[in-house]
Amino acid sequence: MLGRTANGLFWMFRYLERAENTARLLEAGLRMALTRDIVSAREEWRSVISTLGLRQQYEAAHDDYEGPLVWNYVLRDKSNAGNVREMFGAVRSNARVARTSISSEMWEAVNESWMRLDKMLSRPVGQGSVGEVVSTIRRAGTQVHGALDGSMLRNEAYHFARAGTYVERAESTARILDMKYYLLLPSLNHVGSSLDSGQWDQVLRSVAGASAYTWLNAAELNARGIVEFLVLDERFPRSLAFCRSALRDTLRALARFHGREGDSNELMRSADMAIAETSPDDIFDQGLHEFLIDYIARNAAIGEAIGQDYRFLA
Repeated sequence: MLGRTANGLFWMFRYLERAENTARLLEAGLRMALTRDIVSAREEWRSVISTLGLRQQYEAAHDDYEGPLVWNYVLRDKSNAGNVREMFGAVRSNARVARTSISSEMWEAVNESWMRLDKMLSRPVGQGSVGEVVSTIRRAGTQVHGALDGSMLRNEAYHFARAGTYVERAESTARILDMKYYLLLPSLNHVGSSLDSGQWDQVLRSVAGASAYTWLNAAELNARGIVEFLVLDERFPRSLAFCRSALRDTLRALARFHGREGDSNELMRSADMAIAETSPDDIFDQGLHEFLIDYIARNAAIGEAIGQDYRFLA
C-alpha cells in the first residue's frame, strides 16, 4: 500500500474520532451548563474550550464564554482552524485519497454525513438546534465505524483505520480525564460534594461511559472507581487499557503484513509494560495528572512512529 493511502486512512479515522469526541464533550458541557447559574455555566464552557486546547485562540476572538459563542466557535467558526466542520471536511478529503482502499458503504457513509453536516454548519447554530447537530456528528461516527466493521476486508487498510481510531481515542480519553482535576473542580474543598459528583458524571458522558459505569458500579460516583474504569478496565471501548490493547493488536497485524516490526511496535511494548501491572493505588501515588501526561506522551510517540514506519509521507 502507498504511504499516501495509509496516511489518508490513518488520518481519516483520527479526524473522525476527534470530531465525535468533540461532539460528546460539547453535549456534556451543554448538559452541565443548563443546570448551573450564569456564572457557573460560563465556567463550564470555559472548561470545554480548555479541554480542547483552544483557550488562547478562543480568547483572542471572543471576550465572553456564553454557550452560543462557544459551541459555534467549536463547530463552525472560521477563526478556529480545527472546528468540527473542518474536521469532517478532512475526513472526507482523506477518504477520497484512500477511495480505492475503502468499501462503497464506507464512502457513502462519509460522503452523506459530510453533506448533511456541511449544510447544518453553513449558518450559526442556535440553542434550539445545537442538540441536533451534536447528535448528527455522533451518528456520523457510528455509521462510518459500522461500515468499517461490516464491509471492510481485514487487510492493511482496515488496520491503518483502526490505528488512527485508537491513537486518537486514547488521547481524547486521557485529556478529558485530566480535565477533571485541573479545570472542572475549582477547589479541593469540593471533593466529594454534589458538584464533584456532577462533574465526574460530565467526564463519563464525555466519553460515552455513563451507562456502562452505572451498570458496573451501581451509580456510585467516586474518583477511584472512575479512574479504574476509564484507565484500567479493558471491557470499556474508550478506556486507556482497551485502546492500548486494540492498538497493540493492530500494530502486530500491520507488522505481519509487512514482514517486519518497526519502532512503533517497540514503543507499544514499552507502553504496555508501563501500564500492564498498574493499579489505581499506583496511579494516585504517582499522581493522576503525572500518569496521564506520561500516557499522552507515549501515545503521541507511537502515533508519530507509525507514520515513520510505514512512510506516510513517501
